[in-house]
Amino acid sequence: MAVQGKKHALVTGSSSGIGLAIAQALLDQGWQVTGLDLAPPQLAHPAFASTTVDLCDAPATQRAVRAAGEVQALVHAAGVLRVGRLGTLSDDDSALMWRLHVDAATRLANQIVPTMAQAGSGRVVLIGSRVSGGMPGRSQYAATKAALVALARSWAAETAARGITVNVIAPAATETAMLADPARASTAPKLPPLGRLIRPAEIAALACFLLSADAAAITGQEIQVCGGASLAM
Repeated sequence: MAVQGKKHALVTGSSSGIGLAIAQALLDQGWQVTGLDLAPPQLAHPAFASTTVDLCDAPATQRAVRAAGEVQALVHAAGVLRVGRLGTLSDDDSALMWRLHVDAATRLANQIVPTMAQAGSGRVVLIGSRVSGGMPGRSQYAATKAALVALARSWAAETAARGITVNVIAPAATETAMLADPARASTAPKLPPLGRLIRPAEIAALACFLLSADAAAITGQEIQVCGGASLAM
């Protein structure tokens, strides 16, 4: 539940990778954080509460959001990657990614953002991907991440006048457990021109800025953290 006087953020995927890094960074900045994840919590902090929940389960997710109470920020970082080229694409993989990336984001925002609008302020950050523009072997994943951009821009247009910002952070290959997932063993990550993978803490730093008062004029944007991968070189 929300603590009086503390800014409160709801972060999905808070038990690993980018979501964990964002939750930790927010706690370091004095936020109260509620984490939603299928995996057990990895943080122990007096301002952190966690609910184990399958975000593809609509009723369970709605109950978890109600239990969290009012929040000033929503970060949807939970994600999964399945790969495949034409001829091998899986309906199950597509459905899983769509439910977790798009349906869960929609469900969370639908429940949380109207309350933000009533309060006259709020922040939403969706974790997308640099491949949202398309990449061989990633068509189904890219489609779900492109959908997040469309959602963010639409929601931003609906809520800008109510003091709410909605943005997408689109990282290139990032140092997370997702890279070691056997489901993507056939496609190794490509290092960006920076010469290394993106670090979760770098994504978290940007997320914290976008959730701050200083970012009030930034909304409806897809911001790439790509180490130069999006440049023509």
